[in-house]
Amino acid sequence: MTSLAILYEHPAWFAPLFAALDRRGIDHALLTPGTAFDPADTSVPAPLILNRIAMSAFLREGEHPIFWAQSLLAQWEAAGARVLNGTRALAIDTSKARQLALISRLGFAIPATRVVHRAADVVAAADSIGFPLVVKANIGGAGAGIVRFDSRDELRAAVEDGGLPGSIDGVLLVQLLVPIRGGTITRIETLDRDYLYAIDVAGGGAFDLCPADACVAGSGISMAAVEPPAALREAAEAIARAAHLDLGGVEVMIDDRCGTPRFYDINALSNFVARPLEVLGWDPHDRLVDRIVRWGQETI
Repeated sequence: MTSLAILYEHPAWFAPLFAALDRRGIDHALLTPGTAFDPADTSVPAPLILNRIAMSAFLREGEHPIFWAQSLLAQWEAAGARVLNGTRALAIDTSKARQLALISRLGFAIPATRVVHRAADVVAAADSIGFPLVVKANIGGAGAGIVRFDSRDELRAAVEDGGLPGSIDGVLLVQLLVPIRGGTITRIETLDRDYLYAIDVAGGGAFDLCPADACVAGSGISMAAVEPPAALREAAEAIARAAHLDLGGVEVMIDDRCGTPRFYDINALSNFVARPLEVLGWDPHDRLVDRIVRWGQETI
């Protein structure tokens, strides 16, 4: 049995990670969804398993593996495997509502938000926070399931015409649109709950700000390495600890009305920045592989 298995579904995002493992001569098994598993089977594919199932999987396949993976990872954990970004992290990754509640409990600011499960409740929720706003899918990815509304009439028409976004769990977020200072958000990446790097990302008003290679080509996204203030780095680390992220990104924007940092997204799928040597001057995959090696030693 190999010492490391990686469960993933995106066809391109993790090629740099696989290449880094190959360069180091680290044996690993690549697992993709598509086969049934036996809930009575107590075997594991490896003592260390890295979960790379993306929330945007539903965009690539209608019969997506997101909830299937929850059960599979839970089974491997019960059988004794160490699953990186396992079921506790996945529970946060699969719910923007849970993410915002966790961030708020830690004492950090979030955008004004209401969580609904019926289209009929969206207008009343919007009235309680004001316009402009966005309606978001609770489970999204790569900017999917986010629609802006600038007025009550526009929103009401969308409700009546079935024009709201949908979420695969039936839950929507009604969220005040925060004016972002400088038009950029900051994505702070963590590894084993520690600060790894940060980038400022600008997308010209688009909601898809995924910084990976498979997202950036032709997207108009611009990225630049930054060193955020210590308070933001420490906040990201606290969020990563609370969300049980072995690796993951935390996104924050500065509210241009008051200068308040508002955290709004936790992403357990850290596929890292495109062109890392150009943007950062170093490759974070090398540090990830270093930590994977240590995690593997800790599982022996």
